Amino acid sequence: FSHVLCIGCQFCGECLQPCLQVPSPLCPLCRLPFDPKKVDKATHVEKQLSSYKAPCRGCNKKVTLAKMRVHISSCLKGRQVWGGAGVSALGPSLAQCPPTPSNIPNRSTFACPYCGARNLDQQELVKHCVESHRSDPNRVVCPICSAMPWGDPSYKSANFLQHLLHRHKFSYDTFVDYSIDEEAAFQAALALSLSEN
Repeated sequence: FSHVLCIGCQFCGECLQPCLQVPSPLCPLCRLPFDPKKVDKATHVEKQLSSYKAPCRGCNKKVTLAKMRVHISSCLKGRQVWGGAGVSALGPSLAQCPPTPSNIPNRSTFACPYCGARNLDQQELVKHCVESHRSDPNRVVCPICSAMPWGDPSYKSANFLQHLLHRHKFSYDTFVDYSIDEEAAFQAALALSLSEN
């Protein structure tokens, strides 16, 4: 079910798991640090799922959202609507999000290009490389840049540590809309700049 990380930010358990795999977890929405031991279960969401009713897409019978999976598994028309998949079409749990498509790159955790240490968020990657690879002369590909739509996965930085310290002082998630291309982002930034003057 849903969990509350910080004020106003809620996530299902499955979506929250990748955030808990890093040493210093950040809320995926507001990017504030949070203590995994202080994550609270969102009991109000469970109450809502138990009290709100919605019609089955197959037979139109109104069922509470908490019991919809069970209903669809036994509803012949419901299984037809979901392509015979029944409950499995809804995923492992009503409160869990659908699986992330495999063609979307992970832009929240990275592997160290020197030693392969995994599940480092941007800040942890910078800290790890500065502490562990300060004198490593190898040219490596920046995992943060290569995960971006404009990134070149074959470009090796001549001075990777300087690149990290200067280029990755902030998280791109705060400023970038990945659903638009570079030209559209440029036009939107230009329009916003002109409207502020």
